[in-house]
Amino acid sequence: MDMHIGRCGPVHARVRAPPSKSFTHRALIIAALAEGVSLIKGQLDADDTRITARALAALGVRIVWEHGLITVYGTGGMLQAPGSAIDIGDSGTSMRLLTAVCLLADGPVTMTGSARMQERPIGPLVDALNNAGASISYLQTQGCPPLIIDGTLEGGDIQADGSISSQFISSLLIASPYAEKDATISLVGPVVSEPYIRITTGMMSLFGVTPDLIGHSPLSWKIHAGMGYKPVSYTVEGDYSSSSYWFALAAVTRGSVTVEGLTQESDQGDRRLLDILKQMGCTITWNHDGETGDTMVMVSCNGPLSGVDVDMADCPDVVQTLAVVAAVAETPTRITGIHHLRAKESDRIAAIVKGLKELGIRCEADDDEIVISPGKLTGGIIHPERDHRTAMSFAILGTAIGNVTILDAGCVTKSYPDFWEEFRSVWKTAGSC
Repeated sequence: MDMHIGRCGPVHARVRAPPSKSFTHRALIIAALAEGVSLIKGQLDADDTRITARALAALGVRIVWEHGLITVYGTGGMLQAPGSAIDIGDSGTSMRLLTAVCLLADGPVTMTGSARMQERPIGPLVDALNNAGASISYLQTQGCPPLIIDGTLEGGDIQADGSISSQFISSLLIASPYAEKDATISLVGPVVSEPYIRITTGMMSLFGVTPDLIGHSPLSWKIHAGMGYKPVSYTVEGDYSSSSYWFALAAVTRGSVTVEGLTQESDQGDRRLLDILKQMGCTITWNHDGETGDTMVMVSCNGPLSGVDVDMADCPDVVQTLAVVAAVAETPTRITGIHHLRAKESDRIAAIVKGLKELGIRCEADDDEIVISPGKLTGGIIHPERDHRTAMSFAILGTAIGNVTILDAGCVTKSYPDFWEEFRSVWKTAGSC
């Protein structure tokens, strides 16, 4: 499916934030390890979260997925080795979070994925686990899936490198309550996307296991063995990553968009985009609906935008969103701290440069930064290379330019299946030209 996007006037719209992908993944996995039945309400129903549910089912977890509700029958940390390989597809979150969890199975587990997944690094997590009692081996390329996961999770002192992905740390944390002895997990070097670790520890606490933060430099946690997760009833909060496209739409069309269903004090690092947009010239207004109890945020813009100089190591999933807003700013934007974007669903640094140049914007990049300079925007064709965030970001920029085509637009089902339906609705009300 291809999407052809025309230019539209200022957008004035109200949308609801889709449920958080990060919270849905973690709630599913932790509920699967808990002792008893958990209810996950208002889950994200998307390709990636369904992949996690199918992988858990392959490991012997009974999961009943209904509209707006998942019932998870916990295993008490006792998983079953499947008779065939678990195919994770393109879901890097599923691959990484489940790698440590698979050590709780009663036999070897093979995990594989798409061609792109087999290029994405997982070596630091495997090294940490192998040093903690595991016997994980690579079936093809050293340092990348597919994997054969065997051995045990002994616990003890675990050194972990989070400079490529914080999900390596989250994987260790989630599985550690079922280690043979107490585990101390310590970071080696800098960590990227640190807010996602807070999401993980917060979700663990909700299910009854709170990691003890015992060090700040480096960050380190102690998890006591034998505690085990307790079943809960949990409602998934709204997703800032997916909502970012509506924030950007207000900015690039010089309009206003209200997004309902977000938690103002969320642990999600991507909420920082609101502060960055304010710095660029947007107005951010929070409100509370007394009748529904909903919290909502309105992003509005009625004047020129200024470029910014920002480190986005903690909020990588909105780098593409910021990049397309920067394309309509009057001064250059410099985005740093983003080396780990090379190892996402696509090489996102290269995708930003290629896409912006296709649409007439001067853009330069190296391993850890992008500089976007003002230019004359033109129409063009964007191939997202199966990356949902590239497709959605450049669709938003298309509304400010017109004559933009997004190829393979269906890739958005990875995280936001309703995106195009909502996009069409908002675009039509704005009036195209």
